[in-house]
Amino acid sequence: MNYKNPDDNGYYGEFGGAFIPEMLYPNVEELQKNYLGIIESEEFQKEYQDLLKNYVGRATPLYFSKNLSKKYHTKVYLKREDLNHTGAHKINNALGQVLLAKRLGKNRIIAETGAGQHGVATATACALLGLKCIVYMGEVDIQRQAPNVARMKMLGAEVIAATSGSKTLKDAVNEALRDWINNPVTTHYVIGSVVGPHPFPDLVARFQSIISKEIKEQLHEQIGRETPDYVIACVGGGSNAAGTFYHFVNEENVKIIAAEAGGLGIDSGKSAATTFLGTLGVLHGSKSLVMQTKDGQVIEPHSISAGLDYPGIGPFHAHLHKENRAEFFSINDDQALKAAFELTKLEGIIPALESAHALAVLEQKKFNENDVVVICLSGRGDKDMETYLKNM
Repeated sequence: MNYKNPDDNGYYGEFGGAFIPEMLYPNVEELQKNYLGIIESEEFQKEYQDLLKNYVGRATPLYFSKNLSKKYHTKVYLKREDLNHTGAHKINNALGQVLLAKRLGKNRIIAETGAGQHGVATATACALLGLKCIVYMGEVDIQRQAPNVARMKMLGAEVIAATSGSKTLKDAVNEALRDWINNPVTTHYVIGSVVGPHPFPDLVARFQSIISKEIKEQLHEQIGRETPDYVIACVGGGSNAAGTFYHFVNEENVKIIAAEAGGLGIDSGKSAATTFLGTLGVLHGSKSLVMQTKDGQVIEPHSISAGLDYPGIGPFHAHLHKENRAEFFSINDDQALKAAFELTKLEGIIPALESAHALAVLEQKKFNENDVVVICLSGRGDKDMETYLKNM
């Protein structure tokens, strides 16, 4: 089975598609018709790859973590996306999409953000390429991710608070979609994760696939083989995970693990573990697993990490879950905090709270001594210092 790419209608199995208001059809159809032709062209790739290398700082290191390996009696490698310019994997997609928007003749960029990393990455790409940038962010996230809000404003972006619902990521997406409906001709919406109507899940996954491409090359260089035994990444909507899994999903010998935000626990009513709590539904333009009531009302998610605080999951990941291609773990807030402090003390690396959910799998699952386990360290912890200080 080919897990990587959706069919012509944007479906991964039964998940995906484009469920959009009529007003958005011209925008989405324009993207569907043009995205592959543009991003696969030699001219686009030349500019994009040059920026990834000389502006973003790729390739990011694949670091053999001796101290974690010793503690967990296995071979742990960290893919250091935290060392990218702007501090996370988000820049891979933001740069790609802003370059694409320019080629589509758009001069105004909108984005949503939870943890703020995607907002910062989009504002950075817009500053570099000279486009206007508006970022929608939940009022709660604006308070808990203040350093990133300051960075976005310094980069010239306008940050607009989403004040409805839980005032977090879901509500920021709602506001961004409203804006796009009202400004269809001049505006491109840079969705930050593998969610939304087709072609966004595929578009974002392709831009993030640089992560697994590099892992293969770096493993070959370091241990003489391209495939690990396990790849692990955190999943909210799931863009870092899609990028980490992309070149391995069709390799049956590679086991895939996704770490979702369990919040205060799966049965607490305050969680974001969509594959455990979700049912088939439509959210933000695609059919996937959604945390919802029996009559289809979205249940407010909870996570200590703003970037995983989302009541759905990308259709790519929903498909991997349904087909049992990936194993999903629910990691609660306390387990993520413990993993973050552990990495800091053992390796001198402060991870983002999102990434800490992936690291926490080491406590939850027993690996063999010779297993090669690659964990995507999706972002750095600067933005979460206030939360860490409160919990020290």
